[in-house]
Amino acid sequence: MKINSVYIGGWFQRTMLQLSEVYDFLRNGTSQLKLSKKKLEELRKNLEIGSIEYGVAGEEYVLFVTADHIHVKIFEDGLIVLHSDRVEEETLFSDLEHIKDYYETKLSPALNYIFSLGAPVPKELANIENIYPYFVVCDKASRDDIAELLSKTERQKYFEFDNKDYSVLRGDKYYFINNKKSAKNPYIERYIEEQVFIREFKGQLHRYLNLHRIIWEKIDAVKDRAKVRGSDVVKFSTKLESYAKTVTLIDGRIRQMSTYISTRERIAKEDADLREFLAISGYRYETLRDTLQYICDLWDMTRTYVNSAQKLFDGIKQDITSSSINSLTIVTSMSAGAAILDLFTGSEPSFTTFGFVYFFILALIGWVATKLLQYVAEKRKYEISDAGIDKNIK
Repeated sequence: MKINSVYIGGWFQRTMLQLSEVYDFLRNGTSQLKLSKKKLEELRKNLEIGSIEYGVAGEEYVLFVTADHIHVKIFEDGLIVLHSDRVEEETLFSDLEHIKDYYETKLSPALNYIFSLGAPVPKELANIENIYPYFVVCDKASRDDIAELLSKTERQKYFEFDNKDYSVLRGDKYYFINNKKSAKNPYIERYIEEQVFIREFKGQLHRYLNLHRIIWEKIDAVKDRAKVRGSDVVKFSTKLESYAKTVTLIDGRIRQMSTYISTRERIAKEDADLREFLAISGYRYETLRDTLQYICDLWDMTRTYVNSAQKLFDGIKQDITSSSINSLTIVTSMSAGAAILDLFTGSEPSFTTFGFVYFFILALIGWVATKLLQYVAEKRKYEISDAGIDKNIK
């Protein structure tokens, strides 16, 4: 058995406009945006680009090869696939780690900097650790050879596919592909590209589902209270504003995804060499589309929920403002009463020690009254009226 090549990949929504920006950067280390020229040059140098080309295969793509013979293919929709064909069975796992390290420490920082301007990626997404699919392509391996490779990585077999050109044995994150032909099979790379896209698309939807759960519970922690102290209202309102911003950013990312799944499905179904594979797994495009619609509806609910919570606390803030105005009115009335009392004494105003003491006593009474009323407002608990929701159905 000979290991022919290894692949890893990932996907995040991009467009042909951004691919042009990537191409300009890879070609000469420049950008039309206001980014540091020095940093762009450093990031490009770090990529160790040997050769580069721009092509079309259903979608436009940029392909470059590093000095270390890692092939990097970046598609206009954001799909990225890296592979190396200088692999030995004895160094298989270190070779995979080498490609992964290049992706994480060199390629990703460069792309992140190019796209650092504009709408931010929510921190809840930015801090998620990627779990890459690993593809190992072998030449004329037996079933026992492939099974042995699987046993070195994962014990459980998730999926098996076989046709006249190649066979696939998949674990959780490892795919072992056996090329049955004597020459290099270009269809295997097309299969890997589709697998990376489908897996990453599904992975993003799962992350969005989990984020919905996390953010919903955070909103619950603020909203599901019988009463809240006046001094805590501003703090909770700030939290809700932060959650609303996160929901808006993620909702925008989710709604971009429908275009990509349709385009990928069309290109795959037009590829005659993938038809046999699609006969088995083509339904996954439809399943992904249905799941995407479910996630969109779920985030609509989340957006509505956080908006209703914001309106609820805005109403409480208005009540607190009204209470403060009433407190100010009481203090003003006290001052006016003191002035009227002074008029009825019939004495001429004079600068005496008693007059100064009297003035400071009135000021002290007003200050104490204000602080007392403010304390009462802060310690007062406001009822949060909200319709009950059955949280067991989601």
